[in-house]
Amino acid sequence: MRTYPVKFYRQRAIGGYIVDFYCSKAKLIVELDGSQHFTEDAIKYDDNRTHVLEVLWFEMLRFTNEQIDHKFKEVCECIDNCIRNSI
Repeated sequence: MRTYPVKFYRQRAIGGYIVDFYCSKAKLIVELDGSQHFTEDAIKYDDNRTHVLEVLWFEMLRFTNEQIDHKFKEVCECIDNCIRNSI
């Protein structure tokens, strides 16, 4: 949304990883997880990735594709609440 008070960037390199969405003002990373994220190896990789990014003082929010498809309003409200509490 162009009138939203903070800017989000897509596909940014941070801490050696490419993140889906990033808001620099709130130090927030939003990840959208498709089915490929639910294998044993992917879960371990994502856990390590989350740890590295949190050590760098980023807050991480993860949402599944199903949440995006079926609870989009709630996902947006969660992101908005996180941002408002961060800035």
